[in-house]
Amino acid sequence: MSHNAVLPNALQTPGIERLRNKRVVLASASPRRKEILRTLGLDPEVTPSKFPENLPFSSYEQIHEYPVATATQKAVEVYNRLVEADPDDPPDLVIGADTVVFTHALPATTLEMETGTRQELLEKPTSKVDNLRMLLDLNGSVFYPILTAPGYAVREFDERSLVYFADNPRHILEAYVENGEGADRAGGFAVQGLGALLIRKIDGDYHNVVGFPGAAFFKMLDILVEEDDDFLTI
Repeated sequence: MSHNAVLPNALQTPGIERLRNKRVVLASASPRRKEILRTLGLDPEVTPSKFPENLPFSSYEQIHEYPVATATQKAVEVYNRLVEADPDDPPDLVIGADTVVFTHALPATTLEMETGTRQELLEKPTSKVDNLRMLLDLNGSVFYPILTAPGYAVREFDERSLVYFADNPRHILEAYVENGEGADRAGGFAVQGLGALLIRKIDGDYHNVVGFPGAAFFKMLDILVEEDDDFLTI
């Protein structure tokens, strides 16, 4: 069976060239992740992962290891399922991703460490009350989402973007919660939608905040080509 996920607008980088005529699979149902990849020249096959995403957060010594592990398990589940379904047409590359939001960046100064600022993990809100609680925590503060994606042979990375919330009045936050846009988003907001009204600036990859770190992903592909001459050539 023929495959080609590389679009005509894609840059002719070493990593992209290795993906030509390969079966590339996105292990996510997120339309945002697929659209980001399409914008950057890649149109993967979509096979949503069935991994239950129930890893115990408390078992990870480093906070960033949690989304990395979840993303890896998503990709592995899809890879195994597709190979079992058709051993003669296995995926060449499966992209798994997981986005989480933390209420504060890691302490960078002695003062921050002394004041005892603690990070809280924010995933999807469970209710409107929970959504408002998240936005109140983020309001007037800095947080960062982490998104991870494993590549070939389970290569992992995490990408972090700092998002600065404005000091929004409570009635704006309540109106946003009632709108419902953030109900199914990590952190309870969507930066590419009405949630942009709550934010004053972003440091880092905007696409990472939306749902997929496109620049870091394509850089990783080039690194894999540099490290392994046989990457995706078999």
